[in-house]
Amino acid sequence: MIDIRSLSKDELLTACEAMGEKKFRANQLWEWLWQKSARSFDEMTNLSLDFRAKLNESYAILAMTIANSQKSTDGTIKYAFRLNDGFLVEGVLIPTSERVTACISSQVGCSLSCTFCATGFMKRERNLRADEMYDQVAILRAEAEKEYGINLSNIVLMGMGEPLLNYTNVMSGIERITATDGLGMSPQRITLSTAGVAKMIMKLGDDGARFNLALSLHSANNEKRSKIMPINDSNSLEDLIEAINYFYDKTGTRVTLEYCVINDINDDPFEAEELVSFARQIKCKINLIEYNPIDLAEFKSSSAEKIQRFADYLEKNKVGFALNWQKLQSAFIALFGWTVCVEIAQPWFTTMRSRQLSDLLGNFLGILVVFVVAEIVKQVRVRR
Repeated sequence: MIDIRSLSKDELLTACEAMGEKKFRANQLWEWLWQKSARSFDEMTNLSLDFRAKLNESYAILAMTIANSQKSTDGTIKYAFRLNDGFLVEGVLIPTSERVTACISSQVGCSLSCTFCATGFMKRERNLRADEMYDQVAILRAEAEKEYGINLSNIVLMGMGEPLLNYTNVMSGIERITATDGLGMSPQRITLSTAGVAKMIMKLGDDGARFNLALSLHSANNEKRSKIMPINDSNSLEDLIEAINYFYDKTGTRVTLEYCVINDINDDPFEAEELVSFARQIKCKINLIEYNPIDLAEFKSSSAEKIQRFADYLEKNKVGFALNWQKLQSAFIALFGWTVCVEIAQPWFTTMRSRQLSDLLGNFLGILVVFVVAEIVKQVRVRR
């Protein structure tokens, strides 16, 4: 049996003609596969029974299924998805009052062995196919509407695996998720999170990636970062600075630095100073993340006081405010044991305490724009 979603549109057209079907049937079939997210040929009711029988004889839709789910008190839902070969991967729905974010996986397991991450203790079994990443989004989109009554608004590739070590499939999956003949989601609502594969970050720039990029930094000190993230041995901070600047020059997109604050590991004032120094060399914003301990590691979460002192140091070194402040989620804990606690943007560092000022400035600018437009219209009418 051939996985029908492995075929390109041209290959699907050729396959339909070989079965004695007209060309427009290929377009109908493509629509069922990628826009309507059909999970079986029997769902394709505008195709003849004879055509569906032919499809069932030679092709298969290797759709993943929900093996189980767990809903937390804050509304976050963690899913285990079963793949056609029996492996399981995880995904998460993260709701707020305004949006729902889906966190999806890119590999079965992970090979990077980050010492603070539960997935880092798993063996990497295989890469996920493009259709398997598509399936996660399609399922979570339907689940978001069922559970919360609102549309899925954002996607983060922050689940199991390192997306940039599955580059081709990830890019193909994102293409199907964002294409007008796919799920049609905006690439600006997608964030790819990487542990830092410098040459592939540069390739994203060369390929003109239109989605957002996040770097799991967690230390701005090479020696310490290598201890908690072995990938740093071959992708140093200097390599990452060069790659991120290259990516920004090619795409104009600021990178988000993810910084998980771990007790007595990376939470002292000197670490905060190093983080500021690193951030000032690139165009970025910073997410401070509270660590939630996992059974497989001995790390502990920093106290609220330490995290606040860390955030205060970053705020003290600010040079302005970001107007596009976004409310942060608290539910990445479901996969990684992380809870986002504050977002800081650079070169305009933003903390929660600056939000009210940002909102006031935004309202003022909105009123100013309306006033200017009204004056322009008035002048045009006078001249006439």
